Amino acid sequence: MAVDLSAIAKWPNVPACYDWLSLDRRGDWRLQGGRVTHRGLIDFMNRQYGGDDSGCWFVQNGPQRVFVELAYTPWVFRREGDGFVSHTGAAAGSVRAVHLDQDGNILLQADLGIGLLDDRDLARFFGECRATATGDVADDHTLLALMAGNDGAPVRWRDIPLQRIAAVDVPERFNFSRRPQPGA
Repeated sequence: MAVDLSAIAKWPNVPACYDWLSLDRRGDWRLQGGRVTHRGLIDFMNRQYGGDDSGCWFVQNGPQRVFVELAYTPWVFRREGDGFVSHTGAAAGSVRAVHLDQDGNILLQADLGIGLLDDRDLARFFGECRATATGDVADDHTLLALMAGNDGAPVRWRDIPLQRIAAVDVPERFNFSRRPQPGA
C-alpha cells in the first residue's frame, strides 16, 4: 500500500495541516471531532494514510499532508477470520508479539506495525488466551494479575506470550507520535 506523493513535485511548498484529522480507538476517521461517514472520503483517506520517518502519521491530500492525531496507535486491528485486518483494510500480517496494557487493551505487533485491537474483538481474543501453566482458558483473575504486573501468571495467545506494557510507553517504544505538531 503506497501513498501517492506525486503532487508534491508539482506543488512542493503547500503547508501541512494539523489538528483537523484524528483516528479513534475503533479505527474511525474524525474531522474536527466528528466521525467521517462518507464512504468515498473514508476510502480516499485509507489509501493515502502513511507515516514518516519521525513517527508522524498523515493522510496525503494532493500536495498537502494532513497529520493525524492518534487516539492510541497508528493502526487499529479487527478480526477477520483467524487473522487481523487494519482500519484501512490492509492485512495486519503475522502477529509477532502481543502486549496487554494496564487498562486491558490488547496491542498487536504485526508485520504492518503496532496496532490496537478493536474493543469489539476483545472477548473472542481473551477467550483464545491460555494460562501457560495449565493450558486452560485464562480466567479474569489471571488476566487482571497480569495487567497489574504479576508476571507469575503467564498467559499465551496461540504460541505468543502476552507481555505487559504501560500505555504511556507505547509511542516511544514503537516510534510514533500521537499528536504531531509543526516543527516537532
